[in-house]
Amino acid sequence: MKIQPVKGTRDFYPEDMAKRNFIVDGWKKTSIRNGFAEFDGPIFEYLAMYQQKSGDEIASQLFAFEDRGERMLAIRPEITPTLARMVNQRINALARPIKWFSVPRLCRAERPQKGRLREFFQWNVDIIGVEDCLADAEVIFCAVDYLVQTGLTSNDIVVCISSRRLLASLLEYFGIEQDQLNKVYAVLDKKSKVPAEAFEEMLKEVVADESKREKILKLMATESLTALEDLAGNDEKAKKAVEELARLFNYLNIMGVAEYCKFDIGIVRGLAYYTGIVFEIYDKSQQLRAICGGGRYDNLLSDFGGPKITATGCGMGDCVLGIVLEEKGLFKNLNENQRLEYFVAYAEDGLQNEAIRIAAKLRQAGKKTDFSYKGGGLGKQLKQASTLMAAKCVIVGQEFSQKGEIIVKDMSSGEQIIITEKELFKFNI
Repeated sequence: MKIQPVKGTRDFYPEDMAKRNFIVDGWKKTSIRNGFAEFDGPIFEYLAMYQQKSGDEIASQLFAFEDRGERMLAIRPEITPTLARMVNQRINALARPIKWFSVPRLCRAERPQKGRLREFFQWNVDIIGVEDCLADAEVIFCAVDYLVQTGLTSNDIVVCISSRRLLASLLEYFGIEQDQLNKVYAVLDKKSKVPAEAFEEMLKEVVADESKREKILKLMATESLTALEDLAGNDEKAKKAVEELARLFNYLNIMGVAEYCKFDIGIVRGLAYYTGIVFEIYDKSQQLRAICGGGRYDNLLSDFGGPKITATGCGMGDCVLGIVLEEKGLFKNLNENQRLEYFVAYAEDGLQNEAIRIAAKLRQAGKKTDFSYKGGGLGKQLKQASTLMAAKCVIVGQEFSQKGEIIVKDMSSGEQIIITEKELFKFNI
């Protein structure tokens, strides 16, 4: 029986692995460059941990199972609850601010579609213990910093920024009850995803009062912070939230990434735990899901039994990102990084051990090197060197090895030189 991979998962052949490493290595380098330390946790946790954060219905959205000890566990669909658990366990020993990042493999039991799989990698960066929106600005900067180093520009991507604190204060100002907020958020989060008529019908289902709906629709059509100030009137909470957004954009300007960023009241983020600044990063064609999303979650640690400490962070999955990088042609030079520096060939079967010795010595010196297991004629070995895209071929031959010399052939130009082995290891060849 021929077995296929499970739907929604991926096989990583060498050419696919090169793309995955390009993404993941970049995530790690950018995190460290921005002052974040790496952490990780178990690939499965108690199901109750995710239910505590998202409710009992979350069980149908992830891979849950009962182990031999009759404990209900779940393969992690995200890393943030694990982060909260780990920080709470050592909260008194950790110096603040806590700046951590992780690149976990995650699984979600959902319908696979373009940019969304059941198994994927996600980059998470989080800052815990900083109240000022400077921390939010740094998270956004870190995400943009990574995307720019992949080759993307402000013509390719946009960071859409809003504030849950602002929405909460304005909705309260409009007369929306506190216990209705999450239902309203869920509808507002769909505004850009459904036709205008459908959005208004959905809003009508959760906000019966027509005058309140009109105010919300006017709010969702706002395109500038100045217009928001007018809507906020004399409401102090709303005014403070607008001021916070203005400060955030000033930080982003100072950091030199303002050209990538814009205010967008439609960014709501469906998850209930967001409490302040929220943002999503899109390919400007907006034909795909968000490349990255995040925001402030000031209550999460306390929700998991820890102290009330402010936090902000973001997550960037590899699926949508991979599609964008592929479409922009930013994977095209990856094979160059994989190519061999040296291939060691031998002109006679009796010299195989000599070729192996030189190849091992080159590898120990940090050079990407290979040789032929089967040998055969020199022409056959040179063909293998070409197939492996080796930059140079070192040829060990009886005639020259007696003098301690070898041939080095440039595989691009075909030029050959005769040198000593000692000269080879000076790496000027």
